[in-house]
Amino acid sequence: MPKTAGLSRVADTALPDPSRWKALAFIALAQLMVVLDATIVNIALPSAQTDLGISDGNKQWVITAYALAFGGLLLFGGRIADLWGRKRTFVVGLIGFALASALGGAAQNEAMMFGSRALQGVFGALLAPAALSLLAVMFTDAKERAKAFGIYGAIAGGGGAVGLILGGFLTEYLNWRWTFFVNIPFAIVAAAGAYFVIREPSGARNRAPLDIPGVVLSTLGLVALVYGFTRAESAGWSDALTVSMFIAAAVLLLAFVVTEARVKSPLLPLRVLTERNRGGVYLSLGLAIIAMFGLFLFLTYYLQVVKGYSPVKTGFAFMPMIVGMITGSTQIGTRLMTRVPPRLLMGPGFLVAAVGMLLLTQLDLNTSYAAVILPGMLLLGLGMGTAFMPAMSLATHGIEPRDAGVASAMVNTSQQVGGAIGTALLNTIAASATTAYVADHAARATDPQLLELQAMVSGFAAAIWWAVGILVAAAAIAMTLINTGRPGTGASGGADSASGAGAEEEFKIPVVAH
Repeated sequence: MPKTAGLSRVADTALPDPSRWKALAFIALAQLMVVLDATIVNIALPSAQTDLGISDGNKQWVITAYALAFGGLLLFGGRIADLWGRKRTFVVGLIGFALASALGGAAQNEAMMFGSRALQGVFGALLAPAALSLLAVMFTDAKERAKAFGIYGAIAGGGGAVGLILGGFLTEYLNWRWTFFVNIPFAIVAAAGAYFVIREPSGARNRAPLDIPGVVLSTLGLVALVYGFTRAESAGWSDALTVSMFIAAAVLLLAFVVTEARVKSPLLPLRVLTERNRGGVYLSLGLAIIAMFGLFLFLTYYLQVVKGYSPVKTGFAFMPMIVGMITGSTQIGTRLMTRVPPRLLMGPGFLVAAVGMLLLTQLDLNTSYAAVILPGMLLLGLGMGTAFMPAMSLATHGIEPRDAGVASAMVNTSQQVGGAIGTALLNTIAASATTAYVADHAARATDPQLLELQAMVSGFAAAIWWAVGILVAAAAIAMTLINTGRPGTGASGGADSASGAGAEEEFKIPVVAH
């Protein structure tokens, strides 16, 4: 009898959460809302600026206030999820995000708008790492984990493009305020579903005291870094405040690393970063986001300014990228993830995306959408979707449950910082190339307006060439640093063997709490 009881207890311990797939639906909905918000406001910004009387000098703060709060507080949000409980952090983040969105939709002046965007960033920093870490601890079987992260990866990659479509619809047929109000039903449904459905595994919290010096140094360092890149876009790379922000970020983040190596309960345990597979994921994913975010900006301007597309038509023009991402993530990545090592999906995936980007370097005033832009975006989405899915899974694979929140936060941090760098760096390259084109062709130009458009497109093409190189670098890093075997085999290179082997068993330890 005791022997039977013992076997029963072991079986119960290994049983997966029966409501995990329902939980995935609500986690995916919340993730979609956060990713949508990163791009949906961009299309509504001109209308909001006019209605609220926001000056040209201040309009960037509608985007920057969100980016600074979100990027600066992500590591803190991940640690709160580990300490406070991922389900609770997830629900609180959703409710707070809904309230902040309501404030933004009801904004009567620029102060209300900037404040609401900063609050969205704060609650987004709680919500995003909690969502990913919930998946990490709820899905333990290799095949199921592949499917779950396939769905999550498709949303994380394609949600930004969906935001362009939805933003265009809402701005054109309703008004800009609905780009904020649309978050409220998303958040309410996801919060209610999460409260009743999600059952977080017990014993997976990290109840160590909060590392206050680490919180302060990481937050200030990331804020300085994100603001430095954001300011470089508008004020230039040699601007005194831009340079000061980069110096401050370097000093603060170096001090953060030194602090984390010495304190007893670090905010970001260095073991999360120093394991070569996770380090490879964070670095290659950040580079890929740099390339992709810059392209979003260029193609939006190209389609609207050069081709004369409406906001809605521009949004729909991004559909091939969304289809490619969903296909790459859920069909290619999910099906192959349990059969081949992650690097053989990530490396080729980034290279396929680079080929798509290479097609887009051919942009000129008369470029055919069907012949060049459509196949380029389809390949870009297909490659990114294939690479994103194993990247999202590997970033938390083999991690101790108590570190799942902060490891998830690092994924979001690499994306957020990558987005800020991509927008600033590639926009600066495009602007320099545009200026050079005008200088070279001004003497022979007969139509100043035509010259301006030609120069703009030439600048976009020059920056996209850099994006191609960045994607090739991401592929090289993925192939070099990531050496773990396919999930479930325990096969890995030497650097991974200490933390990657036995990961499947490690995730089966916590018992589902009722």
